[in-house]
Amino acid sequence: MYQQTIKKRVEFTGIGLHSGEPIRVILEPLGVDNGIVFVHANSGIELKLNPKNISETKLATVIGKRPNSISTIEHFLSAIYAYSIDNLRVIVYGNEMPVMDGSAISFCMLFDEAGVIKQNRFKKIMVIKKEIKVQMDNKYAILRPSKKPRFKFKIDFNHPIIGRQEYIYNFSKKSYIEDIARARTFGFARDIQYLQSINLALGASLENAVGLDDNSVLNPEGLRYENEFVRHKILDAMGDLMLLGHQVLGEYEAFAASHELNNLLTRKVLESSDAYEIVKFKEFESSKELVKVFA
Repeated sequence: MYQQTIKKRVEFTGIGLHSGEPIRVILEPLGVDNGIVFVHANSGIELKLNPKNISETKLATVIGKRPNSISTIEHFLSAIYAYSIDNLRVIVYGNEMPVMDGSAISFCMLFDEAGVIKQNRFKKIMVIKKEIKVQMDNKYAILRPSKKPRFKFKIDFNHPIIGRQEYIYNFSKKSYIEDIARARTFGFARDIQYLQSINLALGASLENAVGLDDNSVLNPEGLRYENEFVRHKILDAMGDLMLLGHQVLGEYEAFAASHELNNLLTRKVLESSDAYEIVKFKEFESSKELVKVFA
């Protein structure tokens, strides 16, 4: 399997979840071995995928330092992971990626519109060689060796609609679109007033998130999946793992993990030289099976 980029330049506009402002984004093809590069358009600063380039993780994954940072990149990067895109320039006219409908499906549709093409160099995968774990109180995130990419997530909320949920997801592009991509971010009505008082969630609405009061879902259409909440956590985790610069061949497991824990996990992986290996696709013994998964 070879590296991939998009066939043509595409442009789109959407609302920033936290700023509430319209954000313009341009996606451009990029040559081999360049990776995913965010460009803060107003300053011209380029930001490459690396956990060390993450400056904030409170309510979103933020790359770069203020005032030249770009927030809420995780949903977009989740779709990048699913579509096996290796090289791409992402020019952002603003300080965050648009939230779209709160899921990753709009980004999948954009990649379908742009088309994805093979390039003339073998794809590289990060192969996890030993278990790495990070923990904060009872919350944890783990990466361990696996022959196929897999995600296992558990959450436990004191809320009658959410409660305790667990989902095991065996990754493939097809299953991503069907099982993960449409899962939306979610929030509680009681938190919105506070968040907006500190200039966050200014663009939040029932059009781009699942809203909850103390007992119910506020969205008239209801949920897209019965366990949409834990599926969205997997969507987020996939985006956060993409900060490693490559798709990951390994098993991710987490309980109540946040963007902060995911960032700590990816940093710890890169700090452990014996925890991973960057492998060209041609070197896999089971490459035909893996092509079906990653293609």
